[in-house]
Order: sequence, then structure tokens, then C-alpha cells
Amino acid sequence: MLIAAAGSGRRMGAPGNKLLLPLAGRPVLAWTLDAALACPEIAWIGLVGQPVDGAAIRALVGAAQPDRPVVWIEGGDTRQESVSRGLEALPAGAEDVLIHDGARCLVAPELIARCGAAVRAGEAVIAATRVTDTIKQVDASGTIRGTPDRSELWGAQTPQGFGVERLRQAHRRAREEGWTVTDDASLFERLGWPVRVIEAPPSNLKITTPFDLTIAEAVLAARHQG
Repeated sequence: MLIAAAGSGRRMGAPGNKLLLPLAGRPVLAWTLDAALACPEIAWIGLVGQPVDGAAIRALVGAAQPDRPVVWIEGGDTRQESVSRGLEALPAGAEDVLIHDGARCLVAPELIARCGAAVRAGEAVIAATRVTDTIKQVDASGTIRGTPDRSELWGAQTPQGFGVERLRQAHRRAREEGWTVTDDASLFERLGWPVRVIEAPPSNLKITTPFDLTIAEAVLAARHQG
């Protein structure tokens, strides 16, 4: 599993990596790592991030006392480049990989396991949730131009899972063609390769704003009480 760990603090109003901000007394990324380690099917974990955060993240890993390899990988200038570097750092012989955003710290181990099982069965998959709001297409002036059919809309999330060699091929093609995408499934879409959606629970949110931290703390408190 590769965990993208280069979180920006811009929208959070934080001076550094938002994944190192405290959530219920621990760094956000510590909760993400816990979820991955709670899934026995995950044999190896790579944390991909920026050099400035390397020492802090290594300390976080040490505190977790993982029972399997957890490796720090220096990322690139973009998420796309960071994932590409992560793919090159995978253990020799790795056939399948899950890509996960470190900011999705509430991910359920069960969701990780479902995504992993689908990839091992030969599928490319992403976790996603059905869109519940009515979505409007809006132009630069702020005028509504259309309303897509909500029944066909899903919010893309992570984990996203792929065969390693196919994903490497997709990243090579992206470099050759100059493609820029925000998730790995988009590369498969451009190449006409199928990707299946695995429905995720509403709790699989991404920590982006201070409000998200408040929600995440409430979810963790509810889980603890449960």
C-alpha cells in the first residue's frame, strides 16, 4: 500500500503538513497508518511525502511499532509524481497496489480489505460515495449551465487499487503525453481501461478544513464509545 503523505496546510490555515496536525491527541497520519496496519492483507506500506516532513513521519512510524515493513519514500512536486516514485519503490515482485490519501484518516480496515480483494481478483477499483446533493455546472461568471443526472454521479475517494505493472504503464504514458490528473483512476480512464467503484461509507472523509477535523474527532469519539 502507498499512502500519499504530503498534505498541504493551506486550506487548513496551518503552516505545514496538515497530516501532522493533532486529531484526538495524535497526528492525523497516525490514524491513517493505524487503519492500514489493522488490515492483515496489507503486507507492506510506503509513506510518500516531502523531505521536510521525513523526520516527523519516521518518528510517527516508530511510535506505531508496526509489525510489517513501513517505509518512508521521498515524493515529487505533485501527487502524480509522488505516486510514480512510490511505484518504483515497491518491493520486488509486487503485483498489486492500493493508493490511499493520508488525509482520509477514518478509512475503515474493512474498506481497505474489500478494495484489496477486488484488485487481487484482477480488477482496478476506487472507493467512492454516491453524490447526494444536486450538482450544478457553473461557468466563470457564476451562471448555471447545466444539471447532470445525480444518479450517475459518485464522489471519488481512496483507496484506489490497481495491478502494479498496468499502473506503472499508465504513469509512463502520462509522462510521455504530459497528462496531469488528480487521481490514478483518471489515468486508466484516459487509456480506456475499466475501473470499478466500491461504495465507501460516509465516514471516509478527507481532512481538508478545520471543520473536517471537528467531524473526524466526533467520529473517533463515537467509535471509541462503541
